[in-house]
Amino acid sequence: MPDRIDVPFCHANGRDLCLDIYEAAPGYDRRTAVIYVHGGGWKRGDRTMAAGHARLLAAEGFTTVACEYRLLGESPWPAMLDDVRAAIAWVRGHADELGIEPERIALQGHSAGGHLSLLAAGTADADGAVAAVAAFYAPVTFHVGPGRGHGTTPADSLLGDDATEQQAREASPLSHVSSDFPPTFFLHGGADRIVVPSASVVMYEALRKAGVPTDMHLYAGQAHGFDRVNVMRELVNQEVVLFLRRTVSERDEIERQVLAENPFATVGAGA
Repeated sequence: MPDRIDVPFCHANGRDLCLDIYEAAPGYDRRTAVIYVHGGGWKRGDRTMAAGHARLLAAEGFTTVACEYRLLGESPWPAMLDDVRAAIAWVRGHADELGIEPERIALQGHSAGGHLSLLAAGTADADGAVAAVAAFYAPVTFHVGPGRGHGTTPADSLLGDDATEQQAREASPLSHVSSDFPPTFFLHGGADRIVVPSASVVMYEALRKAGVPTDMHLYAGQAHGFDRVNVMRELVNQEVVLFLRRTVSERDEIERQVLAENPFATVGAGA
């Protein structure tokens, strides 16, 4: 169970939207929050889907916040993106209470939640900026009509039957890649038939080209939602923890270790 449940973070459609907070295990000093954004095709799912990952992250010293967002049955796009941005603002505004640094807020999103996390990161202003993103099997670019491009997802799944090319571009994280994008980690099953693995690949390549620190792990033979299996969840949690330590919580310390212990770390530097 979370340490705090049903904490309101904004008001929309005449009701409170809530989040659950999993407090970092005592004895750690990560002072980092991870906002978990659930999947479900923008139409279903809820923040309780975070429980397995959130408990593992909290045990490793990361305050984990599972946020609610409005689904398509309640509100049209971009309501859910607005809600994720509101959750980021709430966590930043309550940094002292949560025991975190306001510049140490990361996003972890799965499927539709990965799309929302990437888009929130790529379109953020100074107040909504995040330090890193871990995106699990996330849609990154949309196509209109029956034709399918490399790594694309049908726009009507999010935007409806009347989606335009412009709307599809604006809703695509790939359209918002820049050198200001935060460090990003892509995790994707190689046998995913719901969000094709090439979605993560094209976004990874675009971010790398923009000079953004970017990791990617494709898991051979694994389908969409592969991390629901306990052994896989435990594995990817450790990988996400190391990514967050390297890019957010202990970046300078780990970089010093790399330079001190790996004689190849500076080979070719500046060449």
